[in-house]
Amino acid sequence: MANRGITHFIEGNYIYITAKAGEVWNDFVWYCVERGFGGVENMALIPGTVGASPIQNIGAYGTELMDVFYSCQAFDTTTGDFTTFYNQDCQFTYRDSIFKSTCKGRFVITSVTYKLHLHHKINTSYGAINVELQRRGISSPTIKDVAEVVSHIRVEKLPDPSTIGNAGSFFKNPIIPTAVFDKLQEKYPDIIFYTVDDNAVKLAAGWLIEACGWKGKIDGNVAVWKNQALVITNLGSASGLEIYTTSSKIMNDVYKKFGILLEREVNIL
Repeated sequence: MANRGITHFIEGNYIYITAKAGEVWNDFVWYCVERGFGGVENMALIPGTVGASPIQNIGAYGTELMDVFYSCQAFDTTTGDFTTFYNQDCQFTYRDSIFKSTCKGRFVITSVTYKLHLHHKINTSYGAINVELQRRGISSPTIKDVAEVVSHIRVEKLPDPSTIGNAGSFFKNPIIPTAVFDKLQEKYPDIIFYTVDDNAVKLAAGWLIEACGWKGKIDGNVAVWKNQALVITNLGSASGLEIYTTSSKIMNDVYKKFGILLEREVNIL
């Protein structure tokens, strides 16, 4: 789990990059960016390691791990064997995988191989990326520009976990049927959303939480982050139960106001 090392090779139109599980995720992102390999730049500065990336199906700003995941090697703690999981084996869904659900706790991921396209198309359509690019006067961004902008946005919006206790985004962005969304938008025209397909829309959980008055709110030893309502922080002495209780209050308020039940993104032990 702590092993380090990154290698890559190019075959046809694709770059295959294998990183050991102990590599810091952001170091892996910049390994790719510095070599002009596009596909993970929108996930810059996500905290954690390479080995953890498939478990959560991490993602940010319009890109998800499953979009670039090829395979991983994992040690089976039940049989003592090493197993290779390919993309389809992992049963990826939004912020979920087989490693987080049916096989939770069984496998130890030791390395991950990613498949990036040589002719990658830059994605700047999500969140505040375009706004920040325009502010910097960049009209034709490179993958390095996108990685730098995403890193800047994350630093601006999210607390540093090394100084302020938090687990990053605490809740998943809910995905709802388009018909349900249409009714919500009539009532709340400023609601933030992202189209998934013709039948589904993803809502910004942070907007829903903020609309319920929780952004920056202190609840005992727990607080909702002042710059991003999706993040719950520990003020220094909060227990796990206190954090869980605050998250339940938030979920209840969002449900009462919007009829949407938020789902926790974090693992509850």
